[in-house]
Amino acid sequence: MTHYSISIRPFGIHAVLIEWPNEVNEAILENILQFQNHLKTSHLGEEEWEMIPAYNSLTLIYRKAPINFAEFEEQLKTWYAQLEETSLPQRFIWRLPVCYDLEFGIDLNSVSEKLEKDIAEIIKLHTSYTYTVYGIGFLPGFMYLGGLPSSLEVPRRAEPRLKVKKGSVGLAGKQTGIYPQESPGGWNIIGSCSVSMFDPKKKEPCFVSVGDKVQFYSITKAEYDLYKIEGEVGIYKLEKTKWDA
Repeated sequence: MTHYSISIRPFGIHAVLIEWPNEVNEAILENILQFQNHLKTSHLGEEEWEMIPAYNSLTLIYRKAPINFAEFEEQLKTWYAQLEETSLPQRFIWRLPVCYDLEFGIDLNSVSEKLEKDIAEIIKLHTSYTYTVYGIGFLPGFMYLGGLPSSLEVPRRAEPRLKVKKGSVGLAGKQTGIYPQESPGGWNIIGSCSVSMFDPKKKEPCFVSVGDKVQFYSITKAEYDLYKIEGEVGIYKLEKTKWDA
């Protein structure tokens, strides 16, 4: 297993931030998840510790008391040096339906102009790739997805909207993602996902985990309406397949 050069620093009195090389890289994400799993299973109980992986970092939050940083830093360095490759919890590829109708894809025309591609080609490209979940944040359930083809890279909007509708699927720079709630946002909206990404009433409010993968597929407006109703009454079945790194 590769051991990277990591930095460790305080992140408030109850938290520590561990950082890997500053790049979007699946091998680095895998190393982060391996270390997180090692800490969970061998050193830090989930009842007392919250662990947040994202891109090139792992944040550790101790719920009970302030952290003695100097002592804890040395422990972390030792534990990381001892890290060996192990089996991670099962990960999934999630197939998520997106309606690219212009009613939802309110920036499709402008994206088409900027990329000099017709809308059908944009949809084909967006649904042809498998994206890696590198982080979940900004909003509860907001997935930061890596793996967008360079041919779909488009800058954020110059003027963010005050309201972006729940379910909106957007593009921004090298990323794509789904807005799990209505919120302000500056991404270019190309469609809407009929699946609710975050439900605080469920035991696991967000069904996707960092390290999972996502594939989008195109649906009609009629299918979108049907899936929304099925989701609201609790009979919609998410499509997922197991995968191993």
